[in-house]
Amino acid sequence: MQKQFFGFIFSLVVLSFLFAFSPAYNSINWKQTSIEFGKIQKGKPVTASYEFVNTGKKPVMIQSAKGSCGCTGVEYSKEAIPAGQASSIKATFNAAKVGAFNKTVTVMVAGDEKPIVLRFNGEVVE
Repeated sequence: MQKQFFGFIFSLVVLSFLFAFSPAYNSINWKQTSIEFGKIQKGKPVTASYEFVNTGKKPVMIQSAKGSCGCTGVEYSKEAIPAGQASSIKATFNAAKVGAFNKTVTVMVAGDEKPIVLRFNGEVVE
């Protein structure tokens, strides 16, 4: 019985430790991670803005944010986002070809191994 009790206490300590040092993606609350543009004009760039709030207790740093192709430019803060503060990642798509498109922006948060994938899609028309 005593071994079970100490095993239970040990498990609680380990879980508490893991929770306290959990990855930052758990502390980012995204307003949306997918945007549908619908029909857009060829040759007229459009910008998707992905807003988020750092809901954790520590600053969050966006390590990188990369578009899935050269037709997408990405802007994001290179500074740490303090706890409780909001920021955004902006992806500008240069619609050069007619047809449907599905693009992504892969975001890496410092201290996290798992990327966050933001998506946008639509159809380019003449």
